[in-house]
Amino acid sequence: MSIKPGPKPIAPSTGQPDKRRRDNKDTPGNTPGLKPHKHKPGK
Repeated sequence: MSIKPGPKPIAPSTGQPDKRRRDNKDTPGNTPGLKPHKHKPGK
């Protein structure tokens, strides 16, 4: 599931926009480069 565009839901606890779906660009490894996926043997 990807990050949805559009307005974010308001968190009932704080009344602020929900930050759980935000992509924190300062966090290393948050958006790693695409790696080739490994196939299982025989598939």
